[in-house]
Amino acid sequence: MIDINIPTLLTLLRIALIPVLAIFFYLPWEYSNIATTFIFFVAGFTDWLDGYLARKMQLETKFGAFLDPVADKIMVAVVLVLLVQTVSSVWMTIPVAIIIGREITISSLREWMAEIGQRATVKVSDIGKWKTSAQMLAIGCLLYNDELLGLSMQTFGLVLLYIAAILTLWSMIIYLKAAYTTVLE
Repeated sequence: MIDINIPTLLTLLRIALIPVLAIFFYLPWEYSNIATTFIFFVAGFTDWLDGYLARKMQLETKFGAFLDPVADKIMVAVVLVLLVQTVSSVWMTIPVAIIIGREITISSLREWMAEIGQRATVKVSDIGKWKTSAQMLAIGCLLYNDELLGLSMQTFGLVLLYIAAILTLWSMIIYLKAAYTTVLE
């Protein structure tokens, strides 16, 4: 039986926010960008909060450990696809393709490494955490898509998205190298 606790409910809330975010993204309302950005950051906060509560209250479960990264990847992929559809340019498409491609690759790698009993080989690294931070901030800026304090959030977000894409490739190489080394032993 699946154990549903507060951290798992927060993860499920994050998944439920995905269609809500998409609806607000397309609403013909002058504040839809602010609402969409807010929803995205609420989802990001639930990601932090569910992990914190799971560790603090000792509520970590196998289902939660599975569902949390799935929720994150779905949210990020959906929002990146929405952004590419809106900002239809090669400059947006390249980092988005890198980020989504890496997520598919590393998810598959983790699954394969778990099958051969080497799951810990591809655990989250510090580079992966930096990548996630840059990626989330970039997405927030791109969703906001207006000026803030005289700074174009679109331009700032795109620069951050490229930084995230570079960190994405770097972390992928680290994970692939670790897996390759482990398999050869």
